[in-house]
Amino acid sequence: MFQTVIAALNQGFVKSLEVFYLTLLGAIPLGLIISLGAMGKLKLLKGIIKVLVWVIRGTPLMLQLLVIYYGPGLIFGNNIWGSGSDGRFTAAMIAFILNYACYFSEIFRGGIEGVPKGQQEAGEVLGLTKSQIFFKITLLQVIKRIIPPMGNEIITLVKDTSLVRVIAVYEIMWEGQAFIKSDGIIWPLFFTGVFYLLFNGLLTLLFGWLEKKLDYFKV
Repeated sequence: MFQTVIAALNQGFVKSLEVFYLTLLGAIPLGLIISLGAMGKLKLLKGIIKVLVWVIRGTPLMLQLLVIYYGPGLIFGNNIWGSGSDGRFTAAMIAFILNYACYFSEIFRGGIEGVPKGQQEAGEVLGLTKSQIFFKITLLQVIKRIIPPMGNEIITLVKDTSLVRVIAVYEIMWEGQAFIKSDGIIWPLFFTGVFYLLFNGLLTLLFGWLEKKLDYFKV
């Protein structure tokens, strides 16, 4: 029984890792794009982005998962995701990426706006282009500033991966909970906590190392 439980939890953990990795892969660049749009000069675009971020940050991720997966079928009479596991996973990833991109965008925006304007002006005096100023002056300081809040959000993401089970994506919590129904045992569910603790422990060490690595760059 123990080997069966561990094998099931390992399989679920791989799915959780997949959700985690793909969310970061999509949400980090999208969050940066959203933050730049929110700070741009186009008032209509800024307004749309502010409303989007407000809605996403103001509603539960679980609700967003349900709306994105079930919404098209209920509203338009056509389930664009299909009934298979691939469709459910795709819907889950869209919800996760959009949700975390909006949170990351606020972190990016705060980091960018926190860089003193005088440094950007100094870059202009030196003849640097706007892109050079952004990548060589602003972005380096932004990275230093955003590591602590980004670390907190990424650790939260590890735990939030458990929410995909609401649309029947079989991650580690689903696998652990399944043994309660099938075998009447609860200890596999506690083992899922070990997986989360170990993973979050590694991430905590990683972000601590990154902060020390960037200590040379004072802001």
